[in-house]
Amino acid sequence: MRRARAIAGCALAALLVTGLTACSDEPEDEGAIDVWIGFTDYRLDWAKERAAEFTEKHPEFTVNVQGYESYEVLFDALTAASQQGEPPTIVQNFEAATQESRDAVNADGEPLFASVEDAIGGRDEILGEPVVLDDVVDAARSYYTVDGEFSSMPWNTSTTLFYSNSTYLEAAGVDAPPQTWEDVTAACDKIMALDDAPANCISWPNHSWFPEQVLAEQGGLLADQDNGRSGRAENVDLTSPEWLSFIEYWKELNDSGHYYYSGVQEDWDGPKNAFGGQEVAFLLTSSGDATSVVTEAEATGFEAQVSRMPVFADKPYSGNLIGGATLWLVDGLPENTRDGALAFMQYLNNPENAADWHKTTGYIPITNSAIELLETEGWFEENPYQQVATDQLALSDGSPAASGVLLGSFVAIRAEITKAVEDILTSGADPATRFEEADAAAQQLLDEYNSLYSG
Repeated sequence: MRRARAIAGCALAALLVTGLTACSDEPEDEGAIDVWIGFTDYRLDWAKERAAEFTEKHPEFTVNVQGYESYEVLFDALTAASQQGEPPTIVQNFEAATQESRDAVNADGEPLFASVEDAIGGRDEILGEPVVLDDVVDAARSYYTVDGEFSSMPWNTSTTLFYSNSTYLEAAGVDAPPQTWEDVTAACDKIMALDDAPANCISWPNHSWFPEQVLAEQGGLLADQDNGRSGRAENVDLTSPEWLSFIEYWKELNDSGHYYYSGVQEDWDGPKNAFGGQEVAFLLTSSGDATSVVTEAEATGFEAQVSRMPVFADKPYSGNLIGGATLWLVDGLPENTRDGALAFMQYLNNPENAADWHKTTGYIPITNSAIELLETEGWFEENPYQQVATDQLALSDGSPAASGVLLGSFVAIRAEITKAVEDILTSGADPATRFEEADAAAQQLLDEYNSLYSG
């Protein structure tokens, strides 16, 4: 599966050039709306419930939601389905696949996906469902607005947050959750000196999103052309001082025994389970897990404090990146199916549903109206930790660094990054040397990708 993901960066776009050749001759059911999302847990259940509600409200449509175990697995499935000429109506693509999704074409050389904003066409409502695209919060708007428009519909949006075990903080005499990486080291030194210290102090997944976050915090860029925002990115940079500063810090935490690595790349459950089991005192993970992390800690018998992601004390701050995904609309649909799909996107993100999605998961409220509804309900007063992600993203300076990179073959490039980090953590590889190798591999992936789509 790792190899499949490694080639997927070019596969989604490149294979689609000659894909779509196995289209069925069976009549198309214009009332069927097939939605693929990268969840198989309670989030899939939530989406299916909203789909059933929409179908009941609009009986001329049947919304079928299918879940996949991760964004990467979904990405691979989309590639395969598109080769067979059987893509879904709506697909949830994660932010790393934005450039590939924009570039993907069908057998006729036309875009695989339609611009959601173009398809809406300035309408205020679709099939009675109010259009909410103009109400999307600034953080998501900044990342997903490309060439002046939304190509896709924002849905689940997150950022990285810091979770602390209050019991360990109190026992070690640490007054508050660390705000800087220097504070993290100092707190870990105290916690690991306790008689009943945890096995390790801190954990987060070996996933490229985390060093990307610290790069953005410092105003560093992952690619040229303003992180791919003023033109197609042609050069990737995995050797900058801003990038290596966190990789080296990560290695120091690991070498000292403070950092817990599950031994599995892109493993989100391992670090989260270690925190829930009080095997580590600190966890760095998505705000999309905030609700489950806090409630599981309560069930275990400790308080999980939620705070902003730490920064380097001596570095400038530009902002933190978003994560998550958007909903992409397949092009070439019958008008009736297209409008049904667009209406479902609006329904999924109406104020009530967007607020409930936030409460259920911890993903940020995706629209300003949802935030206002939650404030009116007193939600944030009762659950202040649920506002941390929104507040953190609001601090962004709007620069290309904080907006995030748009990069061809980004999925495969991320795989090169996680492989390099694993070599550093498990084999003692030198960060600078290993990332020179990763940089060369990433550049080759980007060059190969751009050879298909530049000019």
